[in-house]
Amino acid sequence: MGDKYPVRRSGVGSHDVREVGLRDLLLYAEGSSVLDVGCNRGHVGYEFYRHGATKVHGCDIHAPSIDCARQWFTELTIDSKFEVVDLTKGEQELQKFFGATLYDIVLFVGVLHKLKRVMPTNSLTSLVWSLGERSSKYLGWNGYVEDLEFMDDTLKTANLERIHLSQFAAPGIAAVWKRK
Repeated sequence: MGDKYPVRRSGVGSHDVREVGLRDLLLYAEGSSVLDVGCNRGHVGYEFYRHGATKVHGCDIHAPSIDCARQWFTELTIDSKFEVVDLTKGEQELQKFFGATLYDIVLFVGVLHKLKRVMPTNSLTSLVWSLGERSSKYLGWNGYVEDLEFMDDTLKTANLERIHLSQFAAPGIAAVWKRK
């Protein structure tokens, strides 16, 4: 397809890059529930746990990464659940594993540009809207600047407003939306 962004398993390097520009959300982790969509090996969810989250759920298409995330959380005394989910099948695939659960914080980190390659726009819009609907307080995202308008427009219809934008997440950006 000639996309300018290569396919990667984990953002642009290591796990710590995945949360660049979104670390302020950790200030709201205490007592929170978190859904990490495209969680990779669970590193970001683990940081939320370390900052007081009481529920960390996550999903990714890569089964070995989910196995690793499950191992990270095996001995922790919080509500954790990690599932292999094919997001190209839309919200109904998330429903299979997580029901209609709402989360204080939904993370959608380093995934949108990959889904854009394989999903029709209307299906992707529906998925992102449903993630917004699952968020009772905040939705954190990182991706590329050309996708920010799509995220803003879609999440606005889910009654979320953008409250934060960071360019530290090079080569992309990070943003946070808050429930109105």
